[in-house]
Amino acid sequence: MKTTVTLLAMTVSLWNCKAQSKPIPIMSSETTVVQTKDTLIGKQSKEALLKNPYSLWYNPNHENYKPNAATLSELKKHMTGVSVTVFMGTWCEDSQQQIPCFYKILEALQFDNANVSLIAVDKNKITPQQFEKGLDITNVPTFIFYRNGKEIHRIVERPMETLEKDMLKILSGQPYKHAYQN
Repeated sequence: MKTTVTLLAMTVSLWNCKAQSKPIPIMSSETTVVQTKDTLIGKQSKEALLKNPYSLWYNPNHENYKPNAATLSELKKHMTGVSVTVFMGTWCEDSQQQIPCFYKILEALQFDNANVSLIAVDKNKITPQQFEKGLDITNVPTFIFYRNGKEIHRIVERPMETLEKDMLKILSGQPYKHAYQN
């Protein structure tokens, strides 16, 4: 009974996205989610996610993600001229799940992180510098893919298949609709 009550309390806390005084790791089938009062806002580097308290969810989710090698091999052919702007929330479960996986894919592709802009937003999806202005950021994470400075497409909140498969569809010009597109 005590375990059920604890799990229910953790679930309600996560669902409400309330800040906690101490990080609470939540394990769910190879994904670690941590609720904390600490929130990054504005332009960030990947290295910021490698520090506590963000490393509590970043490191295990990065380590546990196993991208599909065949998809990566095909994806690598389509990375020329690509840059990515990523909007995320350190407070957001989907961001905590997807951002480490995204960086794992980029590492496997030997993609230059200088071509990635990582923008951390608050719970209203805004930054003091208004990096989100005019980009229609409604859900996080949002991965916006550009080729030679022009937006190709985006993944919003979650991939439709896997991150690497969705990236391949987008970057190879295959038909693609994100989770909130009709």
